[in-house]
Amino acid sequence: MRTQAAVSHGPDTGFTIEDVEISDPRPDEILVRLTAVGICHTDLVSKAQMPAGVPAVFGHEGAGVVEAVGADVTGVRAGDHVVMSYNSCGTCVRCAAGRRAYCEQFAALNSGGRRPDGSSTLTRADGAVWSSFFGQSSFARHAIATRENVVVVPEDTDLVTAAPMGCGFQTGAGSVVNVLRPTPDSSLVVYGAGGVGLAAVMAAAALGTGTVVAVDLSKQRRDLATELGATHALDGASEDLVEQIRELTGGGATHAFDTTGVPPVIRNAVKALTAEGSLALVGLGAGETAIDTMDLIGAGKTVRGSIEGDANPQDLIPLLLDWQAQGRFPAERMISTFPFEDIDEAVARMREDVVKPVLTF
Repeated sequence: MRTQAAVSHGPDTGFTIEDVEISDPRPDEILVRLTAVGICHTDLVSKAQMPAGVPAVFGHEGAGVVEAVGADVTGVRAGDHVVMSYNSCGTCVRCAAGRRAYCEQFAALNSGGRRPDGSSTLTRADGAVWSSFFGQSSFARHAIATRENVVVVPEDTDLVTAAPMGCGFQTGAGSVVNVLRPTPDSSLVVYGAGGVGLAAVMAAAALGTGTVVAVDLSKQRRDLATELGATHALDGASEDLVEQIRELTGGGATHAFDTTGVPPVIRNAVKALTAEGSLALVGLGAGETAIDTMDLIGAGKTVRGSIEGDANPQDLIPLLLDWQAQGRFPAERMISTFPFEDIDEAVARMREDVVKPVLTF
């Protein structure tokens, strides 16, 4: 069938809305009509890495209504409202152990640009389109997904707010809930108050974490962080940032979370930890980051990476929706909506003053 997609043609171009052909769902696939899709930093990083001239459809925070299901799909039917997340095989050792974010086929299923058999879900008159991004490519009016990366949600769910829970909000909140696991006696410092960082702030507040510090260069985002649950907000440009954190946390933070991927920020995050403190990293693009290993070893500190907040979407997304219904995870406060056709404007605003842009159809 024909649909429309926001097609990228390389790192130095915008998106163009084009007619494309989307394949019928195979026996193990699901066809979703999009209602909303969040724009994530990962979409832009991936776009910047694509060769010029290659048509590609990104988008991996899609939410919508199921239009058709393959014969082998169970637990999902036409008419269901769904949130799409990352894809996983569901059968490897890590998936079987509940560690789907570390699926042995993660790279192939989420950033290979094709189905596992090499075919494309999207085509144009001149050939295949790079697609199946995170098992969906949801910068489009329709997307092909699988049972593994679709979460059925109640029909009254606000899909505009729920869409970013498929990745950005899941990554931030999941890193707190599943990786860092702070308690009321803990202190958590979140570096970067964008969508991922603010989701971490809200999750920490929902868990009752005693001290939650947000660090960002933007006063607007620092103010929003305090409204969403941060007990303190600090300017990331402060020369004495580490000393401020140590003072606020009684000698150093027990936990830290970096969304920036900026080497000096990461180094300061390690310095500001107390003995046996833990830092989780999700920011892309850091490259070489020299950490004081004497401090790391001598104080028993831990630094580890996390994909998707170590979350199984089938578990975490319902939890976040439940928290939101209780007023403990007010994700709607971060979202600004844009019509699908205005995707380039949404991207530009994301780089300026919008925390989380969501495209609507």
